[in-house]
Amino acid sequence: MKKRLFASLLCVTMAATMIVGCGSKEEKAEEPAAKEETSDVQAESVEQRTVYVTPDWVKSVQDGNQEDYEDYVIAEVGYGDVKDCASYNEGHVSGAIYVDNCEVEDAIGDVESPYNLLPAADIEKYLLGHGITKDTKVILYGADVSGTARQAFGYIYAGVEDVKILNGGIEAWKAAGYGVETDVNEGEEAKDFGVKVPAHPEYWTSMEEAKDRLANDDNFKLVSVRSEEEWLGKTSGYNYMDKAGEPEGAVWDGGGPLDPYDMSGYMHDDGTIKNLDEIKTDLWRDVDFTLDNDLAFYCGTGWRACIPFLICYEAGYDNVSVYDGGWYEWMLHDENPVQVGDPASDDCEYTTVGELPTDKAAK
Repeated sequence: MKKRLFASLLCVTMAATMIVGCGSKEEKAEEPAAKEETSDVQAESVEQRTVYVTPDWVKSVQDGNQEDYEDYVIAEVGYGDVKDCASYNEGHVSGAIYVDNCEVEDAIGDVESPYNLLPAADIEKYLLGHGITKDTKVILYGADVSGTARQAFGYIYAGVEDVKILNGGIEAWKAAGYGVETDVNEGEEAKDFGVKVPAHPEYWTSMEEAKDRLANDDNFKLVSVRSEEEWLGKTSGYNYMDKAGEPEGAVWDGGGPLDPYDMSGYMHDDGTIKNLDEIKTDLWRDVDFTLDNDLAFYCGTGWRACIPFLICYEAGYDNVSVYDGGWYEWMLHDENPVQVGDPASDDCEYTTVGELPTDKAAK
């Protein structure tokens, strides 16, 4: 079963929260009464590179109380066609359009298309189809925090200069007392993105670059954003990946996620994403990298890795990127060097992909 199928599970399985995603029919807790839609919400301004924002800030944008935010788009991120996304159809932020993860990421999953970002021209086409240019203020949210981060990363890579995420998603919006609507909204097509896409290729690391820098750049750190069992090579984490291990030379982020569907280490109990200071204290206490290193985050196929990238990006760091192909692309090439086990221990095995056993798919 490829990622295209299990992504529907990601839409309904949220770590540390009970966010209801695409296709979910779970019973919801009683929701707070919506505030009057005529209320005029004020909120402090935030920096352009601030990614994770509060419901009150989003509402203040809607109410016209954020300077220079007249041209904005709010979008719910899902996987697949809008008609199949229950969370959007059951109630979304007023005025929100729907965007599909497949508008930034290929959906094939083979050697030529290993779930990496789409070609730049395709991403630009989809953005323009929603009326999004480099100057559009984009506010995203979605049932899957990793999928939403993936979309935000793709937009930043393309060149959208101001990308925000509603921290805590639709549940935080409702908890703040704001109402939802069920109308299907669409953007108005734009003609000119305003800059050559991708405007920020430096945020994207290829497999070839990762291999070269691991071998030749002592300041480069390839950071695994994977569960401990994935990190140690006990499981691939996915039922369509039969080999387990990590690229030789990779370091670990300390085990924030418990499995490929869980980012709780990067989240508060209420489902909001932590800031960099909290991550440094809670998760990156004893790791083999620092923020002075050039960091390329990776996971299985690129979704989880986008969260620490965004956390560092909004804190002003430009020495960060996402190794997009992750373990999936790495294991498609028999000659790639692999470590199996903790490289700090004497039990770590160094081998190649072609020599790995093929019994490590997640059950």
